[in-house]
Amino acid sequence: MTDPVLIDHRDAVAWLTLNRPEAGNAIDAALARRLRELVEDVADDTAVRCVVLQGRGRLFCAGGDVSALHAAGAERPRLLRTILTDLHPAIARLARMEKPVITAINGPAAGAGLVLAAVGDMALAAPEAHFTMAYSRIGLSPDAGTSWLLPRLIGLRRTQELALTNRRVSAPEAESMGLVTRVLPKGELEAAVVALAHELVDGATAALGATKRLLLASGSASLDEALDAEREQIVAQGGSSESAEGFAALVERRTPAFRIAVR
Repeated sequence: MTDPVLIDHRDAVAWLTLNRPEAGNAIDAALARRLRELVEDVADDTAVRCVVLQGRGRLFCAGGDVSALHAAGAERPRLLRTILTDLHPAIARLARMEKPVITAINGPAAGAGLVLAAVGDMALAAPEAHFTMAYSRIGLSPDAGTSWLLPRLIGLRRTQELALTNRRVSAPEAESMGLVTRVLPKGELEAAVVALAHELVDGATAALGATKRLLLASGSASLDEALDAEREQIVAQGGSSESAEGFAALVERRTPAFRIAVR
């Protein structure tokens, strides 16, 4: 059977590819389980310094596998629980991973696929990508962290509109509202993702991980709590080999070699 999620290690970058193109990379139980396994693997692999998530084929991800959910009939609640038991931890680990995550949004994304597209620390999209919630169209409420992530990215008011109306958002509009980081000209997505990944793997990965932790916590932290967390993080990072290399490179007027410094 074809693996529903592929992994390809290129230097220090792990490329994860949703691999159900005939089904629009829709999320079934097997895909959710394999995605969780691979996300956990790359998160724990110290040789991986950046992760890219992309879809194979015309779509990035159509969301949940509607055909399978329809066929489940009375067993639909059980199937939903099975899928989300794997999908939700995978999304949480992508968001909290101690290394940068890039989403390469090659085409349309809907439902949980929209969250998979948006969860990247940097989300780069092709011009043919578009986005829609689609949940209420089939009588469901959101999952996959939609109600947590989207208000933080685009605001509560916009999220309310998109969730309640299922309005389709084009790639340029998604960029303007902050749902994606950048839209690339047609045919330039892969090259842009490769260049960004190479830039990030040469960066101060531990410092980037600390930055991710601070930003994720900021939504529920008071100013004093944020200041305390920033103090502890920068003090800890100040004693790291990354910091020593960064300061040395600055004084010596050279490019820092962070990848060598942490070995």
